[in-house]
Amino acid sequence: MKSVAIVGRTNVGKSTLFNRLCGRRLAIVHDRAGVTRDRKEGDATIKDISFRVIDTAGLEETTSLAAAMWDQTEIAIQEADIILMLVDARSEVTRLDTRLAGLLRRQKKPVFLIANKCEGRSQEQLLGEFYRLGLGDPLPFSAEHALGMDKLYALLKPLCPKEAEPQEEADRPLKLAIVGRPNVGKSTLINKLLKKERLLTGPEAGVTRDAITLPWQWKGNNILLTDTAGLRKHGKVSDDLEKISAADTRNQIDFAEVVILVLDANQPMERQDLMIASRVLEEGRCLVIALNKWDTIQNPKAVLNELKYKMEESLQQVKGLPIVTVSAKTGFGLNPMMTAVFQVYKLWNKRVATHKMNDFLKQMTEAHPTPVARNGRRIPMKYMTQVSIRPPTFVIFSSNPDQLPNSYLRYLSNGIRERFGLKGVPIRIHMRKRENPYADKNKSKKKN
Repeated sequence: MKSVAIVGRTNVGKSTLFNRLCGRRLAIVHDRAGVTRDRKEGDATIKDISFRVIDTAGLEETTSLAAAMWDQTEIAIQEADIILMLVDARSEVTRLDTRLAGLLRRQKKPVFLIANKCEGRSQEQLLGEFYRLGLGDPLPFSAEHALGMDKLYALLKPLCPKEAEPQEEADRPLKLAIVGRPNVGKSTLINKLLKKERLLTGPEAGVTRDAITLPWQWKGNNILLTDTAGLRKHGKVSDDLEKISAADTRNQIDFAEVVILVLDANQPMERQDLMIASRVLEEGRCLVIALNKWDTIQNPKAVLNELKYKMEESLQQVKGLPIVTVSAKTGFGLNPMMTAVFQVYKLWNKRVATHKMNDFLKQMTEAHPTPVARNGRRIPMKYMTQVSIRPPTFVIFSSNPDQLPNSYLRYLSNGIRERFGLKGVPIRIHMRKRENPYADKNKSKKKN
């Protein structure tokens, strides 16, 4: 699949175009300049053509991250097959526009100049100035209003193949999200996994704003690896951009299959970490705990014991969550971490035969009978079956299910984990009322 990089100064509409081509809001769009900092990739289609589109950081010269952002943009230019340079049709050519155009003219690949924010003819009449960039005719365009898409399609159609066939279910990659508080080492961890400086990192918190999803392979397994913005306590977030970033992170949790929660080993499992973990488990996702910065710990046994105690006390809904000690800086523990990811993913997809579930239910109720209902009789458990996976979900049929207390359901949940080896993954049990098959017949007899 061909790749198309979108480059340009800050606030010219690159992320808006990226979202337009992808058909959904993948990149954060904000009036503030410089929101995008890392390269972000997505699958794009226009009519019958498909391509990989790359959103890049807006180029500027006044921040401490400017040099690193330029480096990321240059890598995108080198890796892409086609380049779209965006300029703001409502402004004059700037020194940064000229500098970027000079870099692009040296590329031996197609480069198209897109004059964005061109919503009317009055703006089209001002496009003559952009010929100075030496990139040919500027294409009048509006990413926000989808004006000019037909002309962009005409430019890209000869260079891009038709839309690819959808992947078979077995070929689809595992969706893996890396989450945690700010500055715990999420981006550094992903760079170490990829074995290259793909994501921007720095000592200051909040370098990552957009969720960045990257295709990757581990031991022949296809993975979509997502870096996310750090999540702070809700009460401490006042900036609207940080609120958008936090919402984006929560969306990534919802759509992931496995989530790695990265903790700082020097401050393990604080309240915010527990809130993130609870969110992951409530959504029914697999969770792996990665205790980062392990190379800095002086008393490892005490740290692990404290973490396990906090998890047992605060995350009682899932027993046996995998905990892996890692160092994103040195690479220590990354293979055991990924092994844990695929182990919980396998359990998350596990099915148990119905006859085994009913044997289990019989033994559990014999060992610990159900409570007595309001009618003075014990709540009957008719039968039990697994109805779905991802997460494993079970249904128990009973004539009065609403009277079964949550404590008994927890007893059954813990039993399922022990009996069928489902430790460390969320499971769900639903109670359903079993209809009396003779009820209608009895009503008919009374009428007659």
